Amino acid sequence: MSQGGGRVDGVTDQLVRLVPWSDDDLDLLRRVNTPEMKKHLGGPETEEKVLARHQRYLALPNGRMFRVALAGTGEPVGTIGHWDREWQGEQVYETGWSVLPEFQGRGIAVAAARALIEAARADGRHRWLHAYPGVDNVPSNAICRKAGFELVGPYDFEYPPGSLMRSNDWRYDLRKQ
Repeated sequence: MSQGGGRVDGVTDQLVRLVPWSDDDLDLLRRVNTPEMKKHLGGPETEEKVLARHQRYLALPNGRMFRVALAGTGEPVGTIGHWDREWQGEQVYETGWSVLPEFQGRGIAVAAARALIEAARADGRHRWLHAYPGVDNVPSNAICRKAGFELVGPYDFEYPPGSLMRSNDWRYDLRKQ
């Protein structure tokens, strides 16, 4: 793992490697933009919104997006990242992820979440990393639990804009070892 200016250039877990988001990852973003993959997030986005999201991922000013790749082969299997958000009066990191359906159920998302914890810890600007899966998103809530996040409680969020979503607030203390 190499670092420069507080940014992590790649984090490897035994199962996955987090590779910084690049122009080459647009196709992966399209692959995770399906009704199945977006059922807990308001449905698939238009091509225009996917292109805009890709540009945001490339230029995140206070965070980092990654391609999740299998450690052994480098095959792209999903996305994960962290970015700044204000939460209950303080600055925290938020995280979110997607793992392609054919790779789900293998521990990949948990490994990616654990590697992302290390990337956020290395970035070092905030104490807390939060994830906000919908209360009905059983797999993502299980990923949070298995990756070591603490359940704080349910909250209502407007996501996507114009829709109310009931989510669990999971947090990870980046100061603990």
